[in-house]
Amino acid sequence: MARVPQIQVRQRFGGIAEFSVTKKIRGSCLCGGVRFEVEPPFIRAGHCHCERCRKHSGTAVCTQARVRKEQFRLLQGEHLIRVYGKGEGAVKAFCVSCGSSLFGGDWPEGDEVSIRMGAFDDDPGIRPQYHTFVDDRAAWDEITDNLPQYPFALTKSAWPFSGHVESEPRD
Repeated sequence: MARVPQIQVRQRFGGIAEFSVTKKIRGSCLCGGVRFEVEPPFIRAGHCHCERCRKHSGTAVCTQARVRKEQFRLLQGEHLIRVYGKGEGAVKAFCVSCGSSLFGGDWPEGDEVSIRMGAFDDDPGIRPQYHTFVDDRAAWDEITDNLPQYPFALTKSAWPFSGHVESEPRD
């Protein structure tokens, strides 16, 4: 079970007891047919500007957060999830009823689950931390925040941020 911030509570006779509060973050598709929950902490969150993510989302970026697979639980609607683009890079897993883009990455086989942040019903607590594939962004896409920007994907050896982050092109 994931541990989130420790809370200290004064016991009746002045001692301090520590316990963990685990808040599951809920998510769903637009029609409610697919529902899931995630146990924090998240690994990372970011905005991807690659052409594939732009086409998946229909917007400038695909904003997603990642968790380890064991922190993710699909509650209902597995039969409604379709996957587009298997074997072609990051996939789009979406609800066949309403079209909501829900998951990406290596869904459902990967060690991590990449969740479209717009699919969360609750505040996940994490905020986007970087932009990737900025060299591939649309001509009209202007980045106006101060988050780090990388021309390609983050390498696994570069995470978590240590002051220097490497990026590499997607195959």
